Amino acid sequence: MSDPRVDPDVDLRVPADRAELSAHPAAVLGVIAAGGVFGALARAGAQSAVPHQAGGFPWATFAVNVTGCLLIGVLTAALAARPAHPLTRPFLGVGVLGGFTTFSAYAVDAQRLLADGAAVTAGGYLTATVLAALAAVAAGDAVTARALAARDGRRR
Repeated sequence: MSDPRVDPDVDLRVPADRAELSAHPAAVLGVIAAGGVFGALARAGAQSAVPHQAGGFPWATFAVNVTGCLLIGVLTAALAARPAHPLTRPFLGVGVLGGFTTFSAYAVDAQRLLADGAAVTAGGYLTATVLAALAAVAAGDAVTARALAARDGRRR
């Protein structure tokens, strides 16, 4: 059973992670908060740079969420293949990428599209985001795992 006080993106199966995180729970919250600032600012910048018209496809939110999912896949594979500092996953995964990706903007964008009478666009947006996000996580994980394995094979 997992500890409800620790974020699920923290890998308690790794002894060093478990020791560091239980000894310094405030550090976990601190790095998540710091990472969240960077991620949220990057998302806000992307959405500001690529605004969408009423009834138009919200490309910025779509791109942010799909890119964030791709990077989460990369991070997952990299951390599975290489030991890292125990605060790496909370900082990058939960903080930076959690602050960067945004389910709330996704939901609000869909609601606004419906309110603007663009039901087909809303349906396409909802479906495309989920499918692209799932594909991006899988691709990021698979490509990174293969690249790291190939690199390790060349080193030997």
